[in-house]
Amino acid sequence: MSADLGRLLGGVRAVLLDFDGPVCSIFAGHPAPQVAGELVNVLRRRGVDVPPGLASEQDPLEVLRRTGATGNQGDTRAIEDALCAAERQAAETAQPTPYGREVIVAAWQLGVAVAVVSNNSADAVTAYLKKHRLAAYISPIVGRPYAEPTRMKPNPEPVLNAVRALSAAPGQCVLIGDSLSDIEAGQAAGVQVIGYANRAAKVAAFRAAGATQVITGMDIVANLLVERATL
Repeated sequence: MSADLGRLLGGVRAVLLDFDGPVCSIFAGHPAPQVAGELVNVLRRRGVDVPPGLASEQDPLEVLRRTGATGNQGDTRAIEDALCAAERQAAETAQPTPYGREVIVAAWQLGVAVAVVSNNSADAVTAYLKKHRLAAYISPIVGRPYAEPTRMKPNPEPVLNAVRALSAAPGQCVLIGDSLSDIEAGQAAGVQVIGYANRAAKVAAFRAAGATQVITGMDIVANLLVERATL
């Protein structure tokens, strides 16, 4: 795998990183189920009759998606605003992913552009990158479209926006993500996709979904980039 991955990385002009996973665990200090519960309470305060499935949802992004699917823009904007605030708070206690920083810096030192393409808000991503002194290495930051959850990944639009901002062809870019939505969005956009399987159960799922490569640690990418820099 390392040889194939090395060849893949050797031929790209840009690395596109999902944020929550490859770069950090954004909700490490402000748990996602807690945030999801806070969002459900926003709906209740607005008089929404919350169905049981939504009331027990533990993923804040799914609360946003399901609210958006109702077609009520007022509710969707309220959830978006509450989620942006929660993500901005969570960014202060986010836990860096091992070797995520090394991947970013090594790529930048090689002259390979680094972008973030995230379903989290751009403000939260920016706050984290500034706090961890990574902002200078990354451009653009493509975050979640405001109150339009259908435009989030797996929609390829965010990936394509990053590719266009980099003036690159999709085939010259690789997306590293830790979810099936990343793989689906990357494939639809025509970029190569590295599935970051930060849980063992993801390995088979990512391979079945057609990820170009599957890794279990960001150190694999970091080491290959560093090795390339020494050639």
